[in-house]
Amino acid sequence: MNKERKIFWLAVLLALLLPDTLWSQERYSVGVCDWMVLKRQKLGVFALAKELGCDGVELDMGGLGDREAFDNQLRDDAQAALFKHTADSLGIRIGAVAMSGFYAQDLTKKDTYMSLLSDCFDTMDKMGGVEVAFLPLGGCGNDWAVNKERRAQVVKRLHDIGEAAKARGKVVGIDTPLDAKGNLRLLREVKSDGIRIFYKMQTIVEHGWDLCADLQRLGAKNICAIHASNTDSLWLCNDPAIDLPAVKQTLDGMGWKGWLFVERSRDVKMVRNVKMNYGSNVHTLKTLFNTYPEPAVALDSLGRDPSYVATIIGRARKATDALGITWTPRGQNVQNIVANRYFKLNDIYAERDTLKKTNKALAEATCDSRLYRSHFDFDADLSIHLSPADIVKVKDVMTYNVVDVTYKAYCDMIPTLTAEEKEQIMAWLVEAREYAIDAESSNKKHETFNKYKGRINNYLSKRGYDIQKEREEWEKRVKASGGTL
Repeated sequence: MNKERKIFWLAVLLALLLPDTLWSQERYSVGVCDWMVLKRQKLGVFALAKELGCDGVELDMGGLGDREAFDNQLRDDAQAALFKHTADSLGIRIGAVAMSGFYAQDLTKKDTYMSLLSDCFDTMDKMGGVEVAFLPLGGCGNDWAVNKERRAQVVKRLHDIGEAAKARGKVVGIDTPLDAKGNLRLLREVKSDGIRIFYKMQTIVEHGWDLCADLQRLGAKNICAIHASNTDSLWLCNDPAIDLPAVKQTLDGMGWKGWLFVERSRDVKMVRNVKMNYGSNVHTLKTLFNTYPEPAVALDSLGRDPSYVATIIGRARKATDALGITWTPRGQNVQNIVANRYFKLNDIYAERDTLKKTNKALAEATCDSRLYRSHFDFDADLSIHLSPADIVKVKDVMTYNVVDVTYKAYCDMIPTLTAEEKEQIMAWLVEAREYAIDAESSNKKHETFNKYKGRINNYLSKRGYDIQKEREEWEKRVKASGGTL
């Protein structure tokens, strides 16, 4: 057997033996739409996509409105080169280029449509030979599908667009209000291999159609990319309208591969929180369809009770929620660092309690030594992933935000505090927080702060303040305004 045949049969053997998850890593890629993450043609979209754990982005051509051309800054070769370099340096691919302006603008009323398409194709080439363009037909309304004259106009222009795309080695994916049967009929009318369907799950769900059946009927060869999200309401992981495991099974069975872009599925309670919304949805898609990046920081959960681990993870997640990074690779690392700190403290205090049975003095000394030696490791570990300001936010969450609440209370109680006195109060509260972080329980944390409150009260008394009187006057002011302490 010659060398070439050996290589061929080895590849066949690997295809049979390797688990599906390894092949799915190549089959599916997950990205976000730059206009939906508030980064339309902004350089920062690539760093954001990296933080969210994306494989890439769907880059928009810019606004259109009543203009004759897209507001496309990437016509400038230097700017386009900067975008491409930034994406490459971060390992973020550009999976598609979108003409989202046509969500609102009518394709049949834009006589410059071919120059608009040419601009899009040029941008795709500058971005490294992107193959798929997104063209929504929302601006045409829904009547074109049943109005013969309007439909003929849409079909004619789509044919021209498709042939131009094919000549440039591109595919234009259209977003229509149709189901698979309607889309197949439309594609037959268009008669161009350069036009395919940019599938939108939201459309299918809103019409109450069977998503998996619709995908199968449309067929893999007719789908160039997928907007894998629903309308804004719930995250994908909480949305009962989209059975993602069934969708994956369907796409796997069809042999489809390509890009899954998150367009919406934002939680309406936090619709502007980009990192939480898209981080969660990317995490869901990457976990199911691809491989979500493993955290660099391992969770020290081995040998621990699963229910206890779940409780600690929930506690740690409060910190990453406060930072808005929970559903990002960075957030997963920070979450594990915080959880591991809780595990560490539990281990230190458990060891102390065991030693107390034989030598109380040794138990306390050993505990203090281990707390001191490990205290600074926590800051060092967090500093790899967070700014100093964000580290402070994590510590505040872990200590119930007592620093901020107490400081504001003193400032409200004694409006005449000087800048020097306020600075001293804050310094002691920050010091208290460092000790409270290492306390073994919430009660012990509050005890730590109470000791420092006593120090602050003594300090203020020596400077001539009558704390009791100040408190009574404060209570009167609060009650007069209809509030309570």
